[in-house]
Amino acid sequence: MTKKCASALKGERVALNGHSTTSTGMDPSGKLQDELHGSKVELGKKVTLLRGISIIIGTIIGAGIFISPKGILRSSGSVGMSLIVWIACGVLSLLGALSYAELGTSITKSGGHYTYIMEAFGPKMAFIRLWSDLIAIRPAAMAVISLAFGQYILEPLFMPCGIPPMAVKLATATGITSVMYLNSMSVTWTARIQNILTLSKLLAIAIIIVPGMYQLFKGETQNFEDAFDLSKVQLSGIPLAFYSGMYAYAGWFYLNFVTEEVEHPERTMPLAICISMAIVTSCYVLANVSYYTVMTAEELLSSEAVAVTFAEKLLGNFSRVVPLFVAMSCFGSMNGSLFALSRMFFVASREGHLPEVFSMIHIRRHTPLAAVLILYPMTILLLFVGDIYSLLNFMSFLRWLFIGVVVLGLIYLRFKKPDLPRPFKVPLFIPVIFCLTCFFMVFLSLYSDPVNTGIGFAICLTGLPAYYIFIYFSHRPKWLQKSLDSFYRSLQIVLEVVPADQ
Repeated sequence: MTKKCASALKGERVALNGHSTTSTGMDPSGKLQDELHGSKVELGKKVTLLRGISIIIGTIIGAGIFISPKGILRSSGSVGMSLIVWIACGVLSLLGALSYAELGTSITKSGGHYTYIMEAFGPKMAFIRLWSDLIAIRPAAMAVISLAFGQYILEPLFMPCGIPPMAVKLATATGITSVMYLNSMSVTWTARIQNILTLSKLLAIAIIIVPGMYQLFKGETQNFEDAFDLSKVQLSGIPLAFYSGMYAYAGWFYLNFVTEEVEHPERTMPLAICISMAIVTSCYVLANVSYYTVMTAEELLSSEAVAVTFAEKLLGNFSRVVPLFVAMSCFGSMNGSLFALSRMFFVASREGHLPEVFSMIHIRRHTPLAAVLILYPMTILLLFVGDIYSLLNFMSFLRWLFIGVVVLGLIYLRFKKPDLPRPFKVPLFIPVIFCLTCFFMVFLSLYSDPVNTGIGFAICLTGLPAYYIFIYFSHRPKWLQKSLDSFYRSLQIVLEVVPADQ
């Protein structure tokens, strides 16, 4: 997984930006040069402020707010405390997002977590993060949100009967394939579809908020009586409620994965992050107020899909539309996260931590085709043969561990590189508070579920020997290196990708 494969491409340079070169092996007919002559093969700056907002909102708002906000209510112990937790998690997420905004405007490379860990703590730690993402975390997370898509896209067809599990998996595989295809074909259309899906999510939440607020203003406040009754509140449950809430807000960091494609990042990134977090926090809090206006706490806790129960009680036959909105919301999360993650793999390849073919661009569509497709085989495999939810339990704490490490890196860079240009700079207490919050949640995972957390940590540590085998010790038998070079060259020809113009 090193750039050794570049040797297989020696002499196969293509015409980039109007400069004539030779080709001895990849395209004997010269058609590739003709197609590229006078063109510039690179990822363009196509992420505007609106598209940045849609990436963040569209990735944060998945199925959770529609299906199961009951985890926070169960752990917090009362209606009032649960609303406080929703607000507090929104504020904490904003602190993290502002910290990432400083990193994104001072380190103007795509890649998100991976890039920032690389800059602060070096390649070994960055590779361990990449390895964990590649072999388990991202395929499992993609499979889970895709399963929710498959479940809810079929719900109106089978109501009130159950859906066959294989039908769900086939619909899920179709959803995964379609989002991979979309991201492979066009950056512009990926962004446009994301805008549409984000609007559909906000419309779905509006369908919950508006009637709920109408009932509230009519005087339906009985469910808020004794909202702050502390008799059922247990201090041990509050950290778990915050853990669930922070998970619901996860996704605010995805714009940092595409920094190189953002127009005027020093202005766009802070604005997009602040606007998005304000919208998401308002939507989450108001949606929960609407739920509590129509349902008692007991009804909410007993519901399998809160938005569907809400719609059945208040909207009648219109409730059949709600599963479609949930499915569209899941598809938006799949699309936004894949768009961002492919850029992390693109940058990792450019840094030599993945084969060079993953940092190449399609000759006509200007998309990082190989980086988009890298998660596809493992995701499909986990979908049909893996225990996805157990894998997510192993790995959930790693998200906050590495995010904490990233923000710790911001604090470290303040002292290590005080002269680093920082167009957007947050007060130091913001990253400090957020970093402590992340490490507290990691400690909570170790305390509450030491077995699964330990297994996840062990899987993460397999990245250490992988680093030395694939990266540090790059000398391989000649026959193996020749086979790898031939494979990567064939992959490059099949995918029609070439090195990006630097």
